[in-house]
Amino acid sequence: MGQVVLAIAESINIMGNRSGNAMKERIPGPVQEMAREETAAGASYLDLNIGPARKDGTELMPWVVQTAEAAVDTPLCLDTTNADAMTAGFKGIKNKETAIMNSISAQPERMEKLIPVAAEAGCNVIALLWGPDGMPRDSNERASMSVELLMALNEGGIPNERILFDPIATPITLGSEQIMAGLDFMEMLKEIAPGAGSTVGLSNVSNGVADHLRKYLDRTYLIMLMKTGLTTAIVNSYDDELMAICKGERQADVDMVHGMMDGTDPDPSTLSGISLQHYKTYKALSGQTIFSESWLDL
Repeated sequence: MGQVVLAIAESINIMGNRSGNAMKERIPGPVQEMAREETAAGASYLDLNIGPARKDGTELMPWVVQTAEAAVDTPLCLDTTNADAMTAGFKGIKNKETAIMNSISAQPERMEKLIPVAAEAGCNVIALLWGPDGMPRDSNERASMSVELLMALNEGGIPNERILFDPIATPITLGSEQIMAGLDFMEMLKEIAPGAGSTVGLSNVSNGVADHLRKYLDRTYLIMLMKTGLTTAIVNSYDDELMAICKGERQADVDMVHGMMDGTDPDPSTLSGISLQHYKTYKALSGQTIFSESWLDL
């Protein structure tokens, strides 16, 4: 067994093909079926994403929470940009202390509304590095924002051990600079917030790429993040290979990519299959080759 990352399954989402209509129409069956499937796949948490839910969020979030809890005992990750909906969700959740709040950003109004809710619940919190001016431009700005957010969370009664920092993944279609800046920040995090954890929405890195290619980017990006000590990741639990990486079952590929990150490249002529995919994908994600949707064919 190799390095393990706790998987937060992402598929119960208001935008999802199966779950979206079920959530809008309050049909429990599809949501509960997906909760069981994600749990069976090995998810440690289930992300319940209702989006902004401006009209009915305060009713929808408790409904989704109760619907999932009726099907599985897997800890939940409540995901919404609607602070009132988040508050309503945590009022009714059974196991507050094992749950995750996704998320509290470095925006003053969100910190003001949600830090007291999280502190009262005693839950875990994703600290999203997104401020009043949007996303940080580099690793140093991420570090500065994380200190600001950490201080606010600590002062509000939330200890480091309850915090998961999210440096924000950006699409490879926008270039590799922000991807590498996020990795640089993750290396700093151990000193900034001892005892804190981390998470990343993996599928953000492949956003905008053809659907059949996205899994290759997500898998290799996960391995790259693991070198920095990533503790959790928001993932597509229906990707068996990705889940195998999370479970520590692909250590040879992990070791190869980590070696490349340290400057030791294998001879690509000796690679095949999944290992060759990781080799080529790491080169693209790190900016060593120019990304295009034919990167695996080069």
